[in-house]
Amino acid sequence: MRRRRETLKNPEQELRVFRMRSLLAVLVVVCLTGLLGGRLFYLQVVQHEVYSTRSEKNRVRVEPLPPTRGLIYDRNGVLLAENRPTYNLTLVRERVEDLDATLSLLVNLLEIPEEEVEAFRVRSRQRQRPFQPALLMSDLDEEQIARLAVNRHRLPGVEVQAQLLRYYPDAETMVHALGYVGRINAEELAGLDSGNYAGTHFIGKTGVERFYEDALHGQAGLRKVETNARGRVLRELGHTDPVPGQDLTLTLDSELQKLAVELLDGRRGSIVAIAPGSGEILALASVPGFDSNQFVTGIDVASYRALQEDLDLPLYNRAIRGHYPPGSTIKPFLALAGLAEGKITPDTTIRDPGYFQLPNDSRRYRNWLRWGHGRVDLERAIAVSNNTYFYSLAHDLGIDRIHENMSAFGFGQRVAHDVQGESDALMPSRDWKRGRFNQPWYPGETLSVGIGQGYWQLTPLQLATATAVLANRGQWVKPRLAQRIGEEEVPVDLPDTPADITLGNEGWWDRVFSGMEKVVSGNEGTARRIGKDLDYRMAGKSGTAQVFSLGQDQKYNADELKERLRDHALFMAFAPVEDPQIAVAVIVENAGGGSTHAAHLAKAMTDAWLLEDEAPDTEEVREVLEREDGRVAGN
Repeated sequence: MRRRRETLKNPEQELRVFRMRSLLAVLVVVCLTGLLGGRLFYLQVVQHEVYSTRSEKNRVRVEPLPPTRGLIYDRNGVLLAENRPTYNLTLVRERVEDLDATLSLLVNLLEIPEEEVEAFRVRSRQRQRPFQPALLMSDLDEEQIARLAVNRHRLPGVEVQAQLLRYYPDAETMVHALGYVGRINAEELAGLDSGNYAGTHFIGKTGVERFYEDALHGQAGLRKVETNARGRVLRELGHTDPVPGQDLTLTLDSELQKLAVELLDGRRGSIVAIAPGSGEILALASVPGFDSNQFVTGIDVASYRALQEDLDLPLYNRAIRGHYPPGSTIKPFLALAGLAEGKITPDTTIRDPGYFQLPNDSRRYRNWLRWGHGRVDLERAIAVSNNTYFYSLAHDLGIDRIHENMSAFGFGQRVAHDVQGESDALMPSRDWKRGRFNQPWYPGETLSVGIGQGYWQLTPLQLATATAVLANRGQWVKPRLAQRIGEEEVPVDLPDTPADITLGNEGWWDRVFSGMEKVVSGNEGTARRIGKDLDYRMAGKSGTAQVFSLGQDQKYNADELKERLRDHALFMAFAPVEDPQIAVAVIVENAGGGSTHAAHLAKAMTDAWLLEDEAPDTEEVREVLEREDGRVAGN
């Protein structure tokens, strides 16, 4: 039987398979080509404007032009804050391939201390918009600039830019009045106008610099530039000039400010001087101070820690934030309250046995002169600073009337128009104590308030302001630091100025002033030593603020106390009495009686302002104070 022959290939079947595969391949190629063509059409036709704009942005860049910060002058045209050219280190993150490696290289090149490395890295992440440079360091020196130049090829995105940097010629003298600028931090950045502050790395932090930030900063400009692939500028395509900040002219007198600091001679304290008629702040000194220029460029950790740990608190602005019991400086104000409320007349007298007692209370509230002053009336009570008279008056008035009348002079509230960071201190009241301690007000506490002790706390600026209102016979002129913003005068009549104080009899002002004149010129005046050969009429009042309370039968002895536990010395004054040109408040911490140390400083300030040709000799003042220190005197 013949076997059927089998074939190994089937040409027809193979041909069919090949044709099917070829057709499928063609279909795939056609589909892919269609997709590619569609994508090309979408990108080049439909999205033409979008990608054309993106391409243009890669080639054209808009750069911010920060404005020049306005200058600050004193009332006589002396420059207090200027702008000096300097070189800053900046970084654009979008142009840096490896940020960590770049920062590590910069840390090594610039020899940045280990404790400042983290802050350096944080600054690299602070910016407002893409391609905006972040400020890493300010005020580079020549050696640092040279190191960066040699390693420029290793630092893409890192630039050294020339800019103007804030500088304060008299930093330590003016710091607590002017404040200072510093680097913009993340919190401030979130609240700023990103357009106007584009390219700006500094902002006012404290004082005048902060309060008038909007005027001093100006308006940012911009320029449109063409760049190459590496971001280098090839040419400028457009330009909008920035608007410089406005210059600021202050009411401060730099020479009087320097004198105040010299008079304090390193002792903790404050001197504030105001022109009563205009409210112009002539001096706002707080000692000790510090070099504000360190904060502009970024103070190092060690220096900042030293300032924070300094027991004398140089960072603390005593003039506007220091809280002190007013002591006997408030007695003229309390006398006016008694007259206004009908509790006394100018001729009311009491017999002072050396103490005052509340009805049905065995406790004796002592006069500073333990055997008493005998018969005293209003003027003598002010002149000799008789506590018993004002214990009696405070008891008759009560805390509610005292609070109302003292608040009218500005105690317990912020008094100035443009003093940034001012504290309202504390004018105690019945309601305040109930809210603070959930306790009732006691009659003995009213007596303490009556001689400026107890809960009552004020700032030197408040005391100077109240003295100016007193000198104006009750007319309020709100204190201010700015005299002109650009060419525009700051008005004397400012919004929110408190109501004037009126009395039932204008002659009462004269009787209180007479008592204050006797403080410095009378035979019994507590500060009579400064009244010798006085070339003008001065009205003043001394005060002694207790740092701690004494028991009923305890006697104060400064020699037995540590220096920081001794009484604070206060003095307030205005002159000339017939036409007041200056009101001064002086507080010297732990200096003892106000009629000694503080009174001489107040007289030196009024001499300097009123006797232009006879400026006080600070060395002579120091010699007088050396003789006065340690001498026990009344308030």
